[in-house]
Amino acid sequence: MLRSLREPGDRSSGQCEQVPRFAVGGWYGTAAARGQYGCVVTVDDVRGVLAGLPRSSEVLVRDRVKFRVGQIVYVAFSQDETEIGFAFPKEERAALVAARPEVFFLPRESELRFHWVEAWLDALDADEMRELVLDAWRMVVPQRVAREVLGPPAAGHEPGRTG
Repeated sequence: MLRSLREPGDRSSGQCEQVPRFAVGGWYGTAAARGQYGCVVTVDDVRGVLAGLPRSSEVLVRDRVKFRVGQIVYVAFSQDETEIGFAFPKEERAALVAARPEVFFLPRESELRFHWVEAWLDALDADEMRELVLDAWRMVVPQRVAREVLGPPAAGHEPGRTG
């Protein structure tokens, strides 16, 4: 479920109201400055999507929540949980960032060698977050395992795979 900005922490209704983030008693995080609308996706929402995926585990490293398969991290959060980083094909990340710079950004220079991109967590909606983190998981598990859980990738869309 998503948390409504109008009632922080209240998940009893099961509904997320589409309200301007800046309309909640002042500015709310980075999304407010960008004029984004909608609900805040939380670490718990991501955890709910990734829970139970084969070979996936959640770890806490230096006060940062990370999800990995073996030793390969495929989703990670900033310490303040405002940013999410996830596995993403290097060849496609420049286009993603250029298309939506208010949501996505490149990792720091020392991490550009990895298949990785980052986003403001509060700028993602639940459906987009779900697609991104499941695609990240698909990149790091054997193809057979991913197909068993998620089915075949959409035509022409197999993250991290070329040819």
